[in-house]
Amino acid sequence: MLYSLALAALAAAPAQGGELKLTNVRMTVGELGPPRPSAKLLPGDVLFIAYDITGLAIDPDGTAKYQMAMEVQDAAGKAIFKQDPRDLTDLVPLRGNTVPARAFITIGLDQDPGAYTCRITVTDPKTKGKDTLAVKFDVQKRDFGIVAVFATHDVIGAFPAPTTGVVGQTVFLQFSVASFQRDPKTKQPNVYFEFQVLDEKGNPLLGKPRDHIQDDKSVDKVAETEGAFAMRFPIFMSRPGKFTARVTATDRVANKKSTYDLPITVLPAN
Repeated sequence: MLYSLALAALAAAPAQGGELKLTNVRMTVGELGPPRPSAKLLPGDVLFIAYDITGLAIDPDGTAKYQMAMEVQDAAGKAIFKQDPRDLTDLVPLRGNTVPARAFITIGLDQDPGAYTCRITVTDPKTKGKDTLAVKFDVQKRDFGIVAVFATHDVIGAFPAPTTGVVGQTVFLQFSVASFQRDPKTKQPNVYFEFQVLDEKGNPLLGKPRDHIQDDKSVDKVAETEGAFAMRFPIFMSRPGKFTARVTATDRVANKKSTYDLPITVLPAN
């Protein structure tokens, strides 16, 4: 099933009121990350949808009020999730009439494979303006893989970060591993992780990748009821350039491997 669906709006940008439209719709890696390379998701993954609310009336004190609703339909058009309109209020000190917004959908480990459509409707309670966007995505058959990738400013993953930063900044690459197999004796996963950084030409920068093993000897055990567990690697932005953070996970029990590449851009600190 689909679960943990939530909506969140971010800060704003520039002119007042007008016809409400949802524009610049795209799927992203995390809330503030780059465009998602594919609309195909494994069970356990998270789909982030980014878009702009344009033409929204914003009060002189910077208050923006609007309603947001969500519905997810399967390929036959049947609603499998519905979130009724919610009254939301954001402080937009820069004012204008454009509010960048986000919605995300967490794909349950038991979600049936197939094609789905997410529809998001935003309404301006003052002008009664309304618009709806639709994003199509595909849930794949359950399999081992790296899922729910996003970047944060903090180690515990509470504060989302873009994958573009400045020299001297540290971001944390957060991700989960789903649908691993457990060792028959220890009942724990046995997953080997490698973390490597590539330069713009694809050359590895670490002579030996950073690694980690999640198994029965790990301090933090994976509960037997859990079909996924989270991991993270820090990325210290020490110099300008375009890079790729590469995470490879190998399930040593199932003899399966998954690799995820995330583009990273570091700007000079002026």
